[in-house]
Amino acid sequence: MISVIITAYKESKTIGKAIQSILDNGLKNLEILVAAPDNETLAVAKKYKGIKIIRDPKKGKPFALNMVVKKAKGDILVLTDGDVFISKDSLRYLISQFRDEKIGAVSGNPVSINSKKTALGYWAYVLSNVANDWRKTSSRKNQNFFCSGYLFAIRKNLFPKLDAEMLSEDGFISLNVYNKGFKIGYSEKSKVFVKYPTTFKDWIMQKKRSAGGYNQIKKMTGQELRSFKTESKGAFMVLKYVSNFHQLVWMVQLFLARIYLWAIIYRDINLKNKSHKEIWKRVESTK
Repeated sequence: MISVIITAYKESKTIGKAIQSILDNGLKNLEILVAAPDNETLAVAKKYKGIKIIRDPKKGKPFALNMVVKKAKGDILVLTDGDVFISKDSLRYLISQFRDEKIGAVSGNPVSINSKKTALGYWAYVLSNVANDWRKTSSRKNQNFFCSGYLFAIRKNLFPKLDAEMLSEDGFISLNVYNKGFKIGYSEKSKVFVKYPTTFKDWIMQKKRSAGGYNQIKKMTGQELRSFKTESKGAFMVLKYVSNFHQLVWMVQLFLARIYLWAIIYRDINLKNKSHKEIWKRVESTK
């Protein structure tokens, strides 16, 4: 059995589309579990026949995942969010890679749905494409990379218990897969459509949480997955996405924004000492 786990919070406007996109994949022997703390999201999820509804106690996504994984019946877990939706056959392509016994997890491919006619929309387009190129290259060269939290699958017996204060659970889970001696696969055809931030304030908030989470993992485990230094190595490769003057200006702004972001992350070097509730803020413009 395959267990699809959707975690959500105040996503009544998008959870229906998330669930329907999974149902449209038409996989048999599948269970869908929706975990959320709010009545509005759960009320929409209940309209779909056969969905397992789980109310989480609003202690953060890591706590919710620990709780729901225990209830999941599948040997393979597919994790996704209530504010995204997947393409047809995404699950089939994702699951097929587990025929290789050395594969412990498989990442999907986040695709931006933001308009490229704005600076932040262009940033989303560039960064999602860079991530796709990086995962493809790393997979081909048998190099380590991490799964996307928007959509990935993992063998249930490899899912680790998550610290309640964890910010980047996808990075920590990926690291655990490698430490257990397994590989991570990449399914480019398993597209998950994502709305990224449309304001700079929300962009900083989201990126600080995700990139800063890797700094937190380094403190917890002593292993570095991502840093300003590693990110900077491929900085000029993104210039291939520039095709006009407006995009060149936006690209320069993106470089400056990433420098500012990492400066904030290193300033808040004591991230681990802050609670999940203090750091995790809802990014409204992505909903």
